[in-house]
Amino acid sequence: QVQLVESGGGLVQAGGSLRLSCAVSGRTFSTNSMGWFRQAPGKEREFVASINWTGGTTYYADSVKGRFTISRDNAKTTVYLQMNSLKPEDTADYYCAARPGVIYPTISHEHIRHWGQGTQVTVSS
Repeated sequence: QVQLVESGGGLVQAGGSLRLSCAVSGRTFSTNSMGWFRQAPGKEREFVASINWTGGTTYYADSVKGRFTISRDNAKTTVYLQMNSLKPEDTADYYCAARPGVIYPTISHEHIRHWGQGTQVTVSS
């Protein structure tokens, strides 16, 4: 059974940085694509970034390109999201996701096999 546990959320001022971590248990981590999604109050969950199992291919939402970086450490079975130049509109609950196939930016949520419980990020202006 695969479990995803996020950490690293918190309150930060606009322009600041946070690094989210997602620790994954289960033997299939190294063959799963990993992703980050977020959901702001009153809005639908949206794609943020994803990385394939080798770490060689990444995708980003246009709204975070150039500011966020996704990475993974297969030895530590952990995926990270480095968030720089944070804006108030980045405020949301951030969720880690995993699936055996590629996590494209347009993927339907029903195709995500595993979700974390979420970590809250609040960016003050």
